Amino acid sequence: VAEGEPGEGREPFELPRFWDALGQTFQVTSQEATKLSLAFSRPPLPSAEDCRKLSEDVQNAILAVATVYYWLPKGQGTTLRKMVRDATTEVVEGMIQLTDTILNAPVESLSQEQLISTGGVWEACEQVSNLPRDNQAAVVSALAACLGVVKDAVEEMEHALVEGQDPYGDIMEDEELGFRGNRDTYWSEADRQLLSSCMGLMKASKACLKKVLAAVKAHGKADSPEQIAQLDDLADIANEISPSVDELALSMYPPVNPLAVRLNAAKLASVLKKVLEIAKTSHVCPPSEEGWVQFLTGAVDHNMNKVKNFTQGQL
Repeated sequence: VAEGEPGEGREPFELPRFWDALGQTFQVTSQEATKLSLAFSRPPLPSAEDCRKLSEDVQNAILAVATVYYWLPKGQGTTLRKMVRDATTEVVEGMIQLTDTILNAPVESLSQEQLISTGGVWEACEQVSNLPRDNQAAVVSALAACLGVVKDAVEEMEHALVEGQDPYGDIMEDEELGFRGNRDTYWSEADRQLLSSCMGLMKASKACLKKVLAAVKAHGKADSPEQIAQLDDLADIANEISPSVDELALSMYPPVNPLAVRLNAAKLASVLKKVLEIAKTSHVCPPSEEGWVQFLTGAVDHNMNKVKNFTQGQL
């Protein structure tokens, strides 16, 4: 049987039943962590027979968690499946850490490490209630996370640009780092013209994620394999925005290398065009949404052309 796919004779997959089963296995694992921790919280040590029973119960709980995770077919969405896999991995790793802590700690009293490890398993098991229930909700969650990171990057760069000629002013205390008057520590007027177009691209990234997120919330569905796959495509390409924004932002700090800036700007522009293209051809973008897709496509092209113009004679 392929990983995560139903075998012959198995009942058709149903998401509500999957969530019930996953919730139960996480709850049982949390209870087993408590039992294990309490058994080793004070002398005397559990008997060999009790230890065998405890370890067997822990192992069965973890196997049940892993088994239920594998019930979730890839066809329900790779974004959803990754989030469930991450939550499952956290539970398993938490239980491994708790077991290691117990094995390595003296039994005189409940150690701080043991308390923290037990709490870590409880926390990991409680996560199941916060997981998105289908691929539409999973993609909304993934896009919102991307948007948060990009917003922070845009604000950081805006802050640096308005601080004046010396973006390193607050950290340039040590002479070894370079003199305050060093050309490498501030932006020239030509740099600032180039960077304003780069900021335009970064702001377009934020706007793009905001609009796609709103469209997925309003129109996204996970009722058919095609809809689920389109949502995954959107999440996958949107995941490339944040690293591309970061790379562009890093290249914008002095000393500015125009070629590096242009290459990173072109990479970000390419990613944004792909996001807009995938959104436009998917079910999340009915005719009512086409206006902002067109507008943002124009904004990306406009800012990228300005970057090209500003760097033309400097390459």
